[in-house]
Amino acid sequence: MRTKFVNLLLFVACLYLAGCADLHGGGVGAGDERRSFQQITDDAKITSRINTEYYKDELIHTIRIDVDTHRGVVSLHGYADHQQEATRAINIALDTPGVTKVISNLVIKNQALSPRGVVYRKAPSKTGVTEPVAPQQTDR
Repeated sequence: MRTKFVNLLLFVACLYLAGCADLHGGGVGAGDERRSFQQITDDAKITSRINTEYYKDELIHTIRIDVDTHRGVVSLHGYADHQQEATRAINIALDTPGVTKVISNLVIKNQALSPRGVVYRKAPSKTGVTEPVAPQQTDR
């Protein structure tokens, strides 16, 4: 029962926040990058699914990872205790239906120079199993 309530609450919050950003002319949907209502709801569903999977996963501390989605591109921001937690968060995001790529801005605690802005993409393998492609640095 608690899981269903949390899922519903996350979904409603995402829809509300995504709708407010577009209606007020600010946020991700501002300028020439306007999204349709369908695109906004699809992005909210992706964000909700990822947050739900993070909540279920015992390795990931959901309170420290922020998930943003724009046109199927997921951005992860926040802190991870170790590399395994960050890798798990990226893999869960990549495995979510509708995600085209993941941009990781996760910082590993106690590491002075954590890579930021690393882009991960899904790549179809010859066996039919989707595997993450080697990360690429962004132009930041």
